[in-house]
Amino acid sequence: MCHPDFVFYTQVDTPHPGADGFINPEKKNFDAFEEFRMPIKTMLAEGNKVAAHLVFEGKQTGECLGIPPSGNFLRFSLMMLLTIADGKIIEKRAHYDRQDIIRQLSARS
Repeated sequence: MCHPDFVFYTQVDTPHPGADGFINPEKKNFDAFEEFRMPIKTMLAEGNKVAAHLVFEGKQTGECLGIPPSGNFLRFSLMMLLTIADGKIIEKRAHYDRQDIIRQLSARS
């Protein structure tokens, strides 16, 4: 689904080129959560742009953002903006509240 010139931008416009630039930083985060879900709540498209609002939900069972497994349940919303070229995703931008994630994972049960 990724264009050969795909670039993933995380917070503050940090570019990660190529499909591996998306997979490598995200996989370790997803692997830290048991049976996580990330349902799409809203999706809008116009021209070559697609915007999506998603909600991530999962129980932390591995290290995430340098925080050891807490067993805490994490729930946060995120926005993604995709750009399409030649029928494939050429750019993905993700925006979320990192401090909210850290607060939830660091909370004592």
